[in-house]
Amino acid sequence: MSLVEALTDEKKKPEIVKDCCELIDAEVKDKGGISGLAIKAGYGAVKGIKPGFVQHAVEDLLPEFAKALDPIYADAKAQNKPASEFFASNADRVADALLAITDAKAQRAKSGVAKGAYEKLRGSAKKNVEQAAPRLGKLIEKHGS
Repeated sequence: MSLVEALTDEKKKPEIVKDCCELIDAEVKDKGGISGLAIKAGYGAVKGIKPGFVQHAVEDLLPEFAKALDPIYADAKAQNKPASEFFASNADRVADALLAITDAKAQRAKSGVAKGAYEKLRGSAKKNVEQAAPRLGKLIEKHGS
């Protein structure tokens, strides 16, 4: 079963989306310093747009993210490595794959608040996504098969 099939399985989708939202919340919570304050403020603004905005965004992006991560996950399996370990050691590749999708999505965003928050945070996004790679790998391990 491909990662796309596993992560878009309608029976498992509510739990996968919930776990993704929890991963995002945990990553934001862990941010510190001045940049962490900016991330927390931006995330709070996006969450304040309307209830369920983040959940809806995850549901919307999940198929594209799964497709982008599938080759990386396949490489992990081919090398017989846990996804969390492989994603951590290939964090640059994981970040580039995901940010290509969010960059395109942000360009098409209808919400000025969401687009503005994304643009303000984009400069540090790659570093932040790279830091999330091990957690993301654990999520993939849990739901990938």
